[in-house]
Amino acid sequence: MIHIKTFVFSPIQENTYVLHSDNKDCIIIDPGCYFDEEKNSLAQYIDNNQLNPRFLLNTHCHLDHVFGNKFVAEKYQLTPFIHAEEKIVFDYAPTAGLMYNLPFDQYEGPLEFLEEGSEINLGNSVLKTLFTPGHSPGSVSFYNESQSFVISGDVLFKNSIGRTDLPGGNIDVLIESIKSKLLVLPKNTVVHSGHGDSTTIGEEEKNNPFLIN
Repeated sequence: MIHIKTFVFSPIQENTYVLHSDNKDCIIIDPGCYFDEEKNSLAQYIDNNQLNPRFLLNTHCHLDHVFGNKFVAEKYQLTPFIHAEEKIVFDYAPTAGLMYNLPFDQYEGPLEFLEEGSEINLGNSVLKTLFTPGHSPGSVSFYNESQSFVISGDVLFKNSIGRTDLPGGNIDVLIESIKSKLLVLPKNTVVHSGHGDSTTIGEEEKNNPFLIN
């Protein structure tokens, strides 16, 4: 079974997720910890629960989702996993940080690249990679079928969708990603977004004003 812990980090209020299995292996998704106390909070949770970090995953690489990549990668000797189409966003993130008056040190080591259908194993469970571009060119979501949840990054929110006015964003591509990759999931699938509260596929299919034809 996968257990999910949510942290809300940085002035941008980004959701960072730690997923762990019964055998104490864990995955860190979108570490947005910016301040030292946030980094300490993440590390203390991992230490207090005796977790073993196995993977560092990024749904996408806008600055608020990669603030903590360097910290996590160095502390736990992990290589970030991103989609290849997201590398340009990854490289631009420190510049964006200066623009938003949120300077940070970017991770500069090797990267691993995810593809549509890539599977990440956590204990006896599997996260399947869904390629969901539009908010950014290489956005991905991580779907667990057995427990009916998806980590959607900034693709889909409760009653909203990701912004598309940043470089590489495309509203038509985003809507198509949501409809072809997310809305086809079972209606009870819980959506854990990059910001704000969780929702379900069924709720968004019925109530999201951006998705109602």
